[in-house]
Parts: sequence; structure tokens; C-alpha cells
Amino acid sequence: MMPNSNPTSGSEGKAISANRRWLKAIELTARIDAEPQLLFADLIDDWADRSPAQACLVSDRETFSYRELAARVRCYARWALAEGLAVGDCVALLMPNRPEYLAAWLGLSRVGVVVALVNSNLVGPSMAHCINVSGAKHVIVAADLREAFDGAAPHLSCQPKLWPQPDLAEVLTRYDDGPLSAAERRDVSIEHRALMIYTSGTTGLPKAANVTHRRVLTWARWFEGLMDATPADRLYDCLPLYHSVGGVVAPCSMLSAGASVVISEKFSASRFWEDIARWDCSIFQYIGELCRFLLKSPVAAAEGAHRLRLACGNGLGGDVWEPFQARFAIPQILEFYAATEGNFSLYNVEGRPGAIGRIPPFLKHRFPAAIIRLDADGAPLRSPEGWCVRCAPDEAGEAIGLIGTREERGGRFEGYTDTAETDKKILRDVFVQGDAWFRTGDVMQVDRAGYFRFVDRIGDTFRWKGENVATSEVNAAVLACPGVIDAVCYGVAIPDADGRAGMAAVVADERFDIAALYRHLADRLPSYAQPVLIRIRATLDVTETFKPKRALLASEGFDPAAIGDRLFYRDAVAATYRPLDAASFAAIVEGRLRL
Repeated sequence: MMPNSNPTSGSEGKAISANRRWLKAIELTARIDAEPQLLFADLIDDWADRSPAQACLVSDRETFSYRELAARVRCYARWALAEGLAVGDCVALLMPNRPEYLAAWLGLSRVGVVVALVNSNLVGPSMAHCINVSGAKHVIVAADLREAFDGAAPHLSCQPKLWPQPDLAEVLTRYDDGPLSAAERRDVSIEHRALMIYTSGTTGLPKAANVTHRRVLTWARWFEGLMDATPADRLYDCLPLYHSVGGVVAPCSMLSAGASVVISEKFSASRFWEDIARWDCSIFQYIGELCRFLLKSPVAAAEGAHRLRLACGNGLGGDVWEPFQARFAIPQILEFYAATEGNFSLYNVEGRPGAIGRIPPFLKHRFPAAIIRLDADGAPLRSPEGWCVRCAPDEAGEAIGLIGTREERGGRFEGYTDTAETDKKILRDVFVQGDAWFRTGDVMQVDRAGYFRFVDRIGDTFRWKGENVATSEVNAAVLACPGVIDAVCYGVAIPDADGRAGMAAVVADERFDIAALYRHLADRLPSYAQPVLIRIRATLDVTETFKPKRALLASEGFDPAAIGDRLFYRDAVAATYRPLDAASFAAIVEGRLRL
């Protein structure tokens, strides 16, 4: 690498570069309100006119140029019109990572159809729940996910029209792929819903978060600015396309800039650097667990043969940041914090290791945020006068963001399809009568320089394998297993692992079979939500209000030398739970046995 001879090199140069990217993001997003009828699909049309042959979505399965993507989007739009789908009607999309995924939701949402991005890992009742709450009239199902859909079908409250992807692909060839007429475009604006993206929130089954066209454009243009994206960039995306980051932020930020996106069906540590080099990528999107896996992987010949200039993502812990950046020679890391449904977001544009971001002084008036004190039960602590109490610098508390509109200070909160769940995320009369703030459900602390650091999650949700896991859903699945009398699920810390591993303390009778529990949970929960540790107890300790002492169990961990109960760990290869002894415990904490 050539030495930097710029007179503004070093910390001063970094500050100038960061400020320039902040301003670019503000400039790009400021244009959105000026053209309320301009949807994200219109940006694809624009690039199709300007750079028709430029590759925009690339994969081993299929590749679209901007011209081809624009044409495919129009075919999906005309199919929706021909099927009589009205503005606001919903289509559920169940498809693995591939360029066609983007074409489908862009085309459908362009004519006002709301697309529910269903988690392809879900099974049975969980998948059915997501389709039910969406109210989908049609479901598009890829061939390799048909079995999963069939397992959910008996639990559906109504029977939407099923469109197997291969059959739909043939139907789409019947439609004209030329520009849509004014009548075909319908009266759809940035205020209409475009997507439903599912989030586990803090408790219960997945909730469908509302995502408007405005939100899609804001995410796309904001990250286009912060990443300083140009048509020369090529971003590697191996995150799930049904998530807001992998499916909207990563690809749309590049498509907004006329750049290219390489879509991998899934993350593979052994293939990662080979893919980065093979596809000549300049950016990749990460979650913290991905970076940790790469750092622990053997040295790969291709890891030093890349032209990466930036890694963008969230969840990169301070203990991994600098070793990861040094080993793989990543020039810049853009860490951020956000929630699909939330109005509270942070961006570490300056690249300070371990921080999830800050709100620069010139944006504080637009997006007021605070960290408030919590009581012992995790509820907001109120002063004698009834107001919430702000935390001091470096004091941990819940992060909240002021809810406002375009005309007011604060960020928009679009909520969920379920109004009761929406209300749970709003904290009212916080600092003045009548104000409303979005509850992130996350404990953070902010230092005197204004940088936020993540501490932990509040309540019953923990994060594992890059996914939020609601313990109430896991608990319900465990309790449904024959022989289980009582159970409580929680997350436990494992050295050098991102998030917390799922553990279930179980009270069982003579009908209980640990091998049957594995099969039972595999049929009901995605792999990341299935408990990786099981503890068999005679009884469960409860509080005076009959709530299980989850925090106490979590603090006791899973060391067989300290716990007299029988313990088991999940062996995914053998598809069973194995007894946890001193040797296997040591292998887990030393990283030789991965759960």
C-alpha cells in the first residue's frame, strides 16, 4: 500500500472524510420529500437508461444487468395487476437468496402491493404465523422451500393462492417488459407500505414491521452516502435477503449508486475470501458473528488478494474489531446500530473501534436520543415528579429515540401490523407532558465524546448467530414436548462468541426423551433458535410473583463442575443432544467445540 502523502492524512484526514460522508448522506436523503411519487424502482429505471449493460445483481445462479432488472421488475408489476391485486394487498415471498428475490419485491411494491419477506428458516406454526399476520392473498414459493411451506400449510388461518416459483417464472414471460404506463403505475407514493419485514422484537412470535417506500429510499440513499458508493463499487452480500440489512440496506444502497451487488445464497467462512476475490468486491456487508468466524478460520490464500475498501455492518465487538481489521487489511469499517421498525440509529463513520456510533452535533436537533435509567425489573425509572431520568456519561441504561414527523423534531416510527405491539414500543410522557419516545429494548452507554456502546438487551430476547431469539417462542416449543412439565429458556454467555447461546432449564417426568426433544424442536424452530444447552432440573425457582428466576439461571451458566443437574449440548451433526461433561465443557469454552 502506498504511503498517504495527503497533508490531511491521519486523524485530521479521517475527520474530513467522515464529515464529507455525513453530508453526502444528508444531501441524498433530503431529495426524497421533493419527489413523493418517486419510488426505489424508478431509480432502477434511471440506471437502466444511463448504464443498461452494467451488472447490478450478480450470483452463481443468475445475473441481471440494470436493463434486465428493470424489465423483470415490470413483468412482476404487470403480473400483480393482471391478478387483480389492489394497492395495500399483500403477497408473501418465500425464496432463498438470489437476484430474483429483489426483482420480485421491487416489481410488486411498485404497483402498491405490500410484500411480506418471510424468513426461509422458519418451519411449521412459526412460518404460518408470519403468513397469517401478513394477510397475504398470494404466496410465492421457491422450489427448494416448498416442503417448508407444506409443513406450515395446516396451520394457516386462510389458504392464499400458491405460486411455485418455477411456474410463476413461466407466467412472467407472457408479460410485456417495457416501461409502465401512467395508469399501470397507479397512485403510489413514498407514504405507502412497500414491505413487511419480520422482527422478533422483545417477546413472542415474530412481528411484522411496516416498511414504507420512504423508509426503503431513506435506507438506500443514507447508506449510499455513508459508504460513498459509486458505480465502480461491488458489494458482497451473504446475509439473508429477508432481513432489513441483507435485503434492503446492502443491495439498495449499491443500486441507488448504480453499483453492483454480489448475492451469495449463504455465508461460508471457507469460501468467503475466494468469493471476495473472484467477484472483485470492494465492499462487504457483515454482522459481528460473521467477522468472528472469519477471524478464527485458518489462513486462506485468497484473504490477502482483495481490493476491499470498506466493511459495513453491525455487531462487531471491540475485542474483534482491531484484530479483524489488521489481519484482513480492511481499510475502513463502518459500524452502525439500527432496528427494522425503529427510529433510533447510530453510525460509527469515524471508525472508532468498539463503538456502535454517535449522533453528530449537526444532527442532534433532528434526531434527539437519550439513555434513561432502569429499575431492577428493567422498567424505566421515574423521578418523584414522574419523569424519566437521563443517565450520566458512561452509565448504562435503555436507549430511546424521540418520535416525530417531517414537521417535528425526531424520527418516524412506522410500527407493526399489530397496533398493540406498536404501543408497547412507545414510551410516553418521558421528559415533558405528551412526548413519545421509541424504546429500543437495548441497554447502552455513551461516553463524553458522544460515542455509544452496546451493553445488553432488555427482557427476554437474546441474540445468537446474528438473529434475535424470543425466549417465549422457544419456551412454548419446549413445553409442547411430551414429558416436559415446566421449562424456562434464556441466553448464556460463551467465551469469544457473539451474543448468547440458547439454554433451556427443563423439569420433566418419565415420558421425557432427550433425543425426542431434539427432533421435536427441529420441527418447530429455526436452527438458531433451538436451545444449544439443556439443563434437567427437579423444580424451577420462581420469584414471589411466580416468574422464573431467569437471570439467576443465566448467571449460573453451564459448567458441570458447578452445577449438579444433568446437562446436555446440541450436536447438530449427529442430530441429537449429548451429555455435557468436563471434557466437552472445556472444548466449548476453549473454542474447540462450536455450538
